[in-house]
Amino acid sequence: MVRIQKLLASWGIASRRNIEKFIEEGRISVNGEKLIEKGLLIDESNPPSILLDGKKLTAPQNTEYTILLFNKPKLVITSLKDEQGRKTIADYLPKDKRLYPVGRLDYDSTGLLLITDYGELTNRLLHPSYKVAKEYIVKIQGEPLLKTELKQFSEGIMLEDGKTAPCSIKALKSFNTYSVIIKEGRKRQVKRMFEFFKRKVTNLNRVAFGPIKIGDLQSGKYREATKEEKTALLKATGLM
Repeated sequence: MVRIQKLLASWGIASRRNIEKFIEEGRISVNGEKLIEKGLLIDESNPPSILLDGKKLTAPQNTEYTILLFNKPKLVITSLKDEQGRKTIADYLPKDKRLYPVGRLDYDSTGLLLITDYGELTNRLLHPSYKVAKEYIVKIQGEPLLKTELKQFSEGIMLEDGKTAPCSIKALKSFNTYSVIIKEGRKRQVKRMFEFFKRKVTNLNRVAFGPIKIGDLQSGKYREATKEEKTALLKATGLM
């Protein structure tokens, strides 16, 4: 038996949170009756008739899913299309599958993007409650960060959208280059954190997302995640 929001999320209908919202809005019915109980237990092997906005929901016939590792080049949009005609990640990815990026990288940033058709995995990788770490190698302009600034950076700083969570930062051997590991994903967060200390980021490269590392994957290239990498991602997000 499984809670209905977990079941529908695993079917790729929407995230658990959105499923709960649908229930609150009275948009889901089970065996002809409007659902009011968010935690309704469902027999996964023999589910009842479930409708969303009057449309019957069914389990996907194909339980296989795809996870790609893609090394995004600079000046490429993390989108499947762009009205301005700029290059997008879709120009580099296979055309025969409906795949979507997990989060974003800025236009001028580079590095690891996970691309998948597994909706619930995407939701969990991006949701702050799962605390999936992302590592960036960052080059800055100006004076190196002081020890006091490094400490403040790691403990959390107050940005316009609230205080950042504690993170890891360490100076690398290359001048003005840092490894930054965060477990949240606000818009332009790493760049804004350096801007707080009046330092401009000149290069930002994501090298790891959770247990997945970019390794020697060349810029503009992609590869399928290995069985071991898929398992590690599912474990990191509580899906296994």
